[in-house]
Amino acid sequence: MNLLHEIGQHLSGIELLNAIVEADHRPGIGKTLDIRLASAEDGRVVLEASPDVNVYNPMGTVHGGFVATMLDFACGYAALSKLASGQSFTTIELKISYHRALMRETGTVRAEGKVITAGRRVAFTEARLIDADGKVYASATSSLLILSS
Repeated sequence: MNLLHEIGQHLSGIELLNAIVEADHRPGIGKTLDIRLASAEDGRVVLEASPDVNVYNPMGTVHGGFVATMLDFACGYAALSKLASGQSFTTIELKISYHRALMRETGTVRAEGKVITAGRRVAFTEARLIDADGKVYASATSSLLILSS
């Protein structure tokens, strides 16, 4: 399912994100991992999830792929918030630093993404994955190619 086509290609990026928040729309991976977009504003987004043992790795902690997915969402959605109607994006690069292990007991975590710079062809974003106390579990930077239809 393509949320852009389902909700409306006529919307700007921030309008699309706000429609996603209002209706709790999620792309397939968001449904699978129970990651939801909590808020969106110009150049900044927040996603939330409560990981459990279903996303654990063999070592007994939350798999890095879950963390990477949350940070990729945050970086991408932050870039999307700056786009006009008819524009989309694709990730060129995503660099993640894992600061500490994430466990079910950590509780709900937030991926906060923001735009550092956005030009006509490329956007640069960053994100942090934090717990309720603001403790950082991972951080990321991303480069995104801006596409026009």
